Amino acid sequence: MDGLQAFGVAVVFVLAGGVKGITGMGLPTVAVSLLGLWMAPTQAAALLVAPSLATNVAQCRGPHWRRLLATHWPAWLMLAIVTVWAPEVSDAPSPVDAHRLLGAVLVMYGLWGLWRPELADRPVPARWVGATAGAIAGAITGFVTAATAVFVMPLVPYLQQAVRLDRDAMVQALGLSFTVATLALALRLQASEGPAPLLSAQSALALAAAFVGLGLGTRVRTRISRPAFQRALSIVFVGLGVANLWRGS
Repeated sequence: MDGLQAFGVAVVFVLAGGVKGITGMGLPTVAVSLLGLWMAPTQAAALLVAPSLATNVAQCRGPHWRRLLATHWPAWLMLAIVTVWAPEVSDAPSPVDAHRLLGAVLVMYGLWGLWRPELADRPVPARWVGATAGAIAGAITGFVTAATAVFVMPLVPYLQQAVRLDRDAMVQALGLSFTVATLALALRLQASEGPAPLLSAQSALALAAAFVGLGLGTRVRTRISRPAFQRALSIVFVGLGVANLWRGS
């Protein structure tokens, strides 16, 4: 990595950390979507693991973990299993370009963020129905994570809309989900790439930059409209998705 690339990585992770400081999420999505403009998603994933894990562990703390674990373990288990063991998209009978897949995920996530439908109140489903739905969401997210290193679709919409958690429980659930996804992604990278990409000067730079951004984002959190910021961020995700789709064409 030359000086220009190192500067680009630092800027990306400061921005990604800032987004997480403001909204409580979004570091992997911002980092991978921007890094994907000039490097492969697998390269971006290697830089992502350390800052994502470090910034998510603190988010796991809270009083709801027993209830969340009892409810969402099928989703997290399937997320971990599929992330680690999913085949490479390039090895499929009909290979899928990783940049196109990343672009499609970003466009869908951005459009969902702009739409954010409010579901009508409904009776609580049977436990097995919720467990099955969570397992399906976790498995699909695992495939997406393995291919793109972005672990927001469809797990985040599932948690935010389908299970209707209160704000504090949602923050903790997202932290636990992202930690599981990051650890599973690290295991996948360790198996395919070895330990070097995860323990490098580049990942240390990314980690430091992410914490700088996290601190800045936390400071400005109360000075801006969070809903307006999230809408603007969704538009940015759509634009980055289109750019990755264009690159993969």
